[in-house]
Amino acid sequence: MTMTLPDLATKMKKIDFCMMLTKADAGTIASRPMSNNGDVDYDGDSFFFSYQDTDKVRQITADPTVSLTFTAPPSLLGKPGIFVAVEGKASLIADRAVFEAHWVSDLDRWFPQGIATPGVVLIKVHAETVQYWDGEDSGRIRL
Repeated sequence: MTMTLPDLATKMKKIDFCMMLTKADAGTIASRPMSNNGDVDYDGDSFFFSYQDTDKVRQITADPTVSLTFTAPPSLLGKPGIFVAVEGKASLIADRAVFEAHWVSDLDRWFPQGIATPGVVLIKVHAETVQYWDGEDSGRIRL
């Protein structure tokens, strides 16, 4: 069965964390866990808050090509679980109105002054290609 983006979004609804991969110095790949803060109505765009002064932001500025990998074990979705790989372009957003649209109170732990925290930035990853593996089914969605 070939999934559509809305089908995939339904399966991804409970997945909060992913690994974000960026291109680092000398052609190496850097990866780190990121939370989409419960902003999981997936439409091809993912949003992550960060501080401006980080390696990932410097890497995105140098090359906006990123990958995101998501997985949900069988215990979350029922057998067999799902794996999702997103390839896309990242952009940096510094607009407080956009921050408000994606902010949740749990972020106060890392950004104590909320959207007014100095140096906060929103990373938007717009998917170009999404691959999925869902048990025996697999496929690719181009956006």
